[in-house]
Amino acid sequence: MATTTHLGDLTIEEAAKESSGNWRTFECFVWWREEELESPNDWMIHYTHHRDSGLLDQSNAEKIREALAPFTEGDDPDVVEESHSHWAVGHIDGFSLRVFRDGEITEAFRTFHGLMESLAEYPILDEEDYSNREYEATVENIVDAAWRLRDDYDLPEDWQYEVYGWLSDHECSELESTSDQGCYPSEDALRRVMNALFERVEDE
Repeated sequence: MATTTHLGDLTIEEAAKESSGNWRTFECFVWWREEELESPNDWMIHYTHHRDSGLLDQSNAEKIREALAPFTEGDDPDVVEESHSHWAVGHIDGFSLRVFRDGEITEAFRTFHGLMESLAEYPILDEEDYSNREYEATVENIVDAAWRLRDDYDLPEDWQYEVYGWLSDHECSELESTSDQGCYPSEDALRRVMNALFERVEDE
């Protein structure tokens, strides 16, 4: 969702020049902080994710937030977290960042540009974080996908994790993510898992 990842293909000087004041080109946009800043054109806005973002954008957004966190501290920080309303997705989140301070590129922008360079080479900033998000989303999807089956079996606590493990060992094709929202196993596959793992509840 981030629209400025191409900055990673530019030198830092080129990227800084293109980024500063980028918010003035946004359509139908009002930035209330403009009036609070002495040099608003030295700032950029970068959006990382929105309400309906997939797991990849969520993961990358968190890694960017962590990297920029040191620059959000103090009375006059170079990075400020932003959340703006959006007609299509409710809200869109990211940050404003001071690109230049006293004519010099800020360390905050240098850090941000380094992240954009990483994304220009490979779309995932942290494989482990992204993998963990996929895993947890899939476990939640298993619970949702099995809603018609759950009453038919005597399920232990955390049964969904056992189901994931069985699918991973026996039907890994059911754990292929195509929507960036985690995997969503079929009901037929879940019935096979439950028949293999759990006792059926006898009808009264």
